[in-house]
Amino acid sequence: MSVRDRLVVPVLGLGQIVAFASSYYLLGILADPMAQAFGLPPTRIFAALSIAFLISAILTPTAGRWIEQCGGRHVLIWAHLAFACALLVMATAAVPLILLVGVSVLGVGMSTGLYGTAFATLVEIHGAKARRSITAVSLIGALGGGLGWPISRLIVETFDWRVACIVWAAAHLLICLPLVAVVLPPRGSRLTSSDSPVSSIRWDRHMVQLAGVFAGGWMVSTAMAAHLPRLLVELGLTPAQAAWAAGLMAASAVAARLFDLLVLHKSHPVMTVRIASLLHPLGATMAVAGGSRLAPLLAVGQGLGNGLLSVASGVLPLHVFGPDRYAVRQALLLTPARYLQALAPAAYAVALDTSPHCALLVSSFICLGMCIMTVGLGRGTGHHPTARTAT
Repeated sequence: MSVRDRLVVPVLGLGQIVAFASSYYLLGILADPMAQAFGLPPTRIFAALSIAFLISAILTPTAGRWIEQCGGRHVLIWAHLAFACALLVMATAAVPLILLVGVSVLGVGMSTGLYGTAFATLVEIHGAKARRSITAVSLIGALGGGLGWPISRLIVETFDWRVACIVWAAAHLLICLPLVAVVLPPRGSRLTSSDSPVSSIRWDRHMVQLAGVFAGGWMVSTAMAAHLPRLLVELGLTPAQAAWAAGLMAASAVAARLFDLLVLHKSHPVMTVRIASLLHPLGATMAVAGGSRLAPLLAVGQGLGNGLLSVASGVLPLHVFGPDRYAVRQALLLTPARYLQALAPAAYAVALDTSPHCALLVSSFICLGMCIMTVGLGRGTGHHPTARTAT
């Protein structure tokens, strides 16, 4: 294996760290100073972030077709440009409308620059042998919050939020984009897609259950990504302590993935999902009971649960339905999650404005609902010949 081949995973992993830190995790630190600078309520900033998630959900199918036509390297180059443009619009905004537009335009980069494109690029390069590389990139990318929040907090405290936007834009333009252009191969093998109609998959009870589990997980994960530092401050930590404590979420997510790889890899994936769905409520209960002393356990519980769920989300549909139409079925199962995710930052901001206890109660009930949604799932419970729905 050449040096260039060995650099593919680190380059893609670094790109994911920067992409997540400058989008999903950015406003957890920057929303309050942005709102103060323009005299806006923080909920207005998070409403713009919800629009970004909606734009990402709408554009993701188009991004997938673009990857097939042009290759992952080409799409990632444009993704880093899109992220940088949005960040620079935010950094130079003179009026609130321009700031909100910049936040919303982050969705263009999110639709093309996050895990999906990175994983597709690895499949172009390695084909069926891409699994280990995909796991490695996902482990590296999980550091986006752990590194992003403290770095953003340090820049804001040393300079201001506009400088933080400029720094992340520079990371996209001066580090990630050149590395992608130099290290990634121009074109891998053409990705294929099924020619079968999506309507041939029936939305039965098991499909609804799995879609509900994924939607709940994505909503809570997105809400925590946007609000966890602010939530920890409401629980009694200082802003600096909250930024570092929030970083425990990413470290815990990595630890959970490693634990699943080494210990839980032979366990029933339904049990993995149930464990994952209970960890956030457990962390929330301990944080409320222990105040500022135990508040960091909220980040640990969320990170552990999110890490386990990210693994189970790929295994559970295969376990329940078998390999037939797996790719199309997986896309259908995640479609509700992508749209509901767009509501999470703004909705959770409203709950958090009411009280931190109210916010934690909402997210904990969603997680408990996810656990309930797994009842009746098991090997082969939904594995049936593909049935064509009536039109």
